[in-house]
Amino acid sequence: MNNTQSKIERLIAELCPNGVEFKELGEVFDIKNGYTPSKAKSEYWTSGTIPWFRMDDIRENGHVLNDSLQHITEEAVKGGRLFPANSIIISTSATIGEHALITVPHLSNQRFTSLALNSEYAGKLNMYFIHYYCYVLDEWCRNNTTKSSFASVEMGGFRKFKIPIPPLKVQEKIVDILDKFTTQLEAELEAELEARKKQYKYYRDDLLNNNDLESTTLDKISKNLDSKRKPVTKGLRTNGEIPYYGASGIVDYVEDYIFDGDYLLISEDGANLLARSTPIAFSACGKSWINNHAHVLEFETYEERRFIEFYLNSIDLTPYISGAAQPKLNKANLNKIPIPKYSFERQKEIVSILDKFDALVNDISIGLPAEIKARRQQYEYYRNKLLTFKKYES
Repeated sequence: MNNTQSKIERLIAELCPNGVEFKELGEVFDIKNGYTPSKAKSEYWTSGTIPWFRMDDIRENGHVLNDSLQHITEEAVKGGRLFPANSIIISTSATIGEHALITVPHLSNQRFTSLALNSEYAGKLNMYFIHYYCYVLDEWCRNNTTKSSFASVEMGGFRKFKIPIPPLKVQEKIVDILDKFTTQLEAELEAELEARKKQYKYYRDDLLNNNDLESTTLDKISKNLDSKRKPVTKGLRTNGEIPYYGASGIVDYVEDYIFDGDYLLISEDGANLLARSTPIAFSACGKSWINNHAHVLEFETYEERRFIEFYLNSIDLTPYISGAAQPKLNKANLNKIPIPKYSFERQKEIVSILDKFDALVNDISIGLPAEIKARRQQYEYYRNKLLTFKKYES
């Protein structure tokens, strides 16, 4: 990266030796807020074809997007006006400081503010360069929020936030460098992570599947606490720091809790029971709120709880799942799943081995995820170096 950085420095010295202009967002972009069409009007949503972006799109599909998870119809568009292709959406309320470059005409919900180049700057800025510079803007947004019950960016300062406008040749070179760095980094680390996951699965399955053992059932070795669960619709939740669990893990954070301890949660319903794209058994430790989409089991020891977590995630549960359109693992069927009766000492040994593998693959503080995090921090350091410009003084 040092060599590529020096190339950029030479290019800047050649094309803009006295620095570059900085302009306020409000001068360069048409700035508009997103919105949510009425959910009560089915004609706004049924068979929609217009991409409508939410934070879930960024979480699931990244920061350069050409389609959304949800779509709306033309009737739902106010005044028939969409945000143009190659606009930036940036979150300015709720989860603040995330952005994406959208390459197609679209709309977004009200958590996002749209940045579309105005006609004066249409030929002066590469939107992929702006996409990379928006990581700087993300940080500014996180540090400049209004203090109220609902966090939001201070929009007066947002409009005055200044961005550099280096020559297009410099912008394009920076984009080329960062694109290659990003692609190579992600490909190398994700390939290594995938290989480790396969290795982990092999050893997990080898350790846990012993058909010669007697079996027991979950109702005989754990306490079911399903009766204490309590669902709360999103609109009635109060934001806080307590994890709110659903069928596939944490879905929100709330102010209060109904459980305080160490529990094993098992998905009760949802497509993931069959797809298994995320674990269907997962631990919840400490204070938590759990809705009625996950069974809650309490065990006497850490080793037994963790062993059952590993075991349930390793086996095919299809015979115990009812419903095709809405898969469900009800309590009666949960208690029919045969659990091999390993001795406590053997359970302890298996858990110790698999905990080490699990940490290597999944723990963000050690193992491969820690390496990925370190490499990304290194990338962010060089990215910020490439995006730092001397300000032109007339």
